[in-house]
Amino acid sequence: MDLNYFSKTRILDGGMGQELLARGLKAKGTLWSASALINEKYHQLVVDVHLDFIKSGADVIVTNNFSARRIRFIQNKCEKHFDQANVKAAELAIKAKELSKKNILIAGSLPGQNDTYEPDTRDPGIIKKDFHDQAKLIKPYVNFFYLDVISSGKECGIALDVIEKFNLPVLVGLHIRKNGKLPSNESISQVVQKYKTKNWLGLVAACVSPEIIENTVGEIKKLKIPFGFKANLWKEQTPLPAFKIQTKEHGASDEIGINPNEVLGKRDDFTDIKFLEFSKKMMVKGATILGGCCETKPLHIKKISSLKN
Repeated sequence: MDLNYFSKTRILDGGMGQELLARGLKAKGTLWSASALINEKYHQLVVDVHLDFIKSGADVIVTNNFSARRIRFIQNKCEKHFDQANVKAAELAIKAKELSKKNILIAGSLPGQNDTYEPDTRDPGIIKKDFHDQAKLIKPYVNFFYLDVISSGKECGIALDVIEKFNLPVLVGLHIRKNGKLPSNESISQVVQKYKTKNWLGLVAACVSPEIIENTVGEIKKLKIPFGFKANLWKEQTPLPAFKIQTKEHGASDEIGINPNEVLGKRDDFTDIKFLEFSKKMMVKGATILGGCCETKPLHIKKISSLKN
């Protein structure tokens, strides 16, 4: 793949997991979107959501295995489905691409391997194995890997070591908090300067509010690599990790997980037009990678697809 792919404006997809829940997915515990990979009756729904993002103008779709990490399968007592779920996520992305008859790319999601929005403090060997096992399963199907909402330089470095062995390029997605730093309290610049390798395609602020993206875009621009965002539309700018949402206090049960937007809220006021205006502002700052994360819908992606070169 061309390592300069993101030197021109490219459109990423939006929030797969939240869109699946909005269309009727009944999720098990903290599996959320991964529930659609285990239960065959939801496979077509995954394909349909991918297709809607493609039809809306996405140049890249991300495999739906963000929640298909080993630790969540252990938590939900279904570890035996780990391999099958990750492979199925890649297969369904391929199916959507073939049905669309469009020359889009498929990014293989490699999320933080413990919880989301918090640094993984486990032994590096465990983290490495988790990244490796997930990457190995999806590698045959994808054009590049996407480090999906990474919360520390440690995790970024471990994942990049793993990816190097698979000989695929990588788009790095770092999660940023309101103070402009990763949850590990490292700056974006520190992480990039320490871990950037020759196979980086670019850098995105991953599952971050538009306001935080706008406040950090100046620092990112100075790094002189293709950059952009996958913006979330949560009301809460410092979202809680899954294990803090998935509690009886919030209405969850052992079997059925609640929709995260019941705790974090969703910004129904952030219309497609508002998303377009925000994206235009970021393009003026130099952003070429435009997309959405949680609660961004095909209509948001369709609107910003007009910004392509």
